[in-house]
Amino acid sequence: MRKFAIAGIAALVIAGTTGVYAQHEWFRGHMGHHHVRMSPEDRAAMADAKIAAVHAGLKLTADQEKLWPPVESAVRDLVKARIDHAKEREKAREAAAAANDGDQAAKPDPVTRLRNRADRMAATAAALKKIADAADPLYKTLDDGQKRRLAMLTHHHDHDGEGWRERFEHRFGGDRDRGQDSERL
Repeated sequence: MRKFAIAGIAALVIAGTTGVYAQHEWFRGHMGHHHVRMSPEDRAAMADAKIAAVHAGLKLTADQEKLWPPVESAVRDLVKARIDHAKEREKAREAAAAANDGDQAAKPDPVTRLRNRADRMAATAAALKKIADAADPLYKTLDDGQKRRLAMLTHHHDHDGEGWRERFEHRFGGDRDRGQDSERL
């Protein structure tokens, strides 16, 4: 059951970060707005909404409410790190395009990409561990109904079991804007 809790909290993190990206891509693909990008403020607002939805859906008792702030703080730290990384990536893309007079920016060599990905994965792993450590005391107090709602609020599967990422990759051919070295969280 403890592994389920950690997976649920990790899914909350994913919902607050990459889920926003997939929803935006779906909107762009279906509504014809191919040049609109979500701003960091938009991403933060969507993450806030998803965190608030999980919090409200759990209907925590007064004693459980005392255990929520560290969980929320840990999730927000990861969301902030991911948004900051997206900002850095966009700045680097713009700087490379300007240096190349608008030509497509040259991609880093494979070894540099591998190092960058390893660094991001290490940072993500540390943040997920922080979330798991913060969530453990709260999860131990949840009743069966709260655990069931946590699972529903943090899993993004439709009726046939296909998750949003699988639908997105199937429909749009993958994660186009993030490149080959993107992390899969």
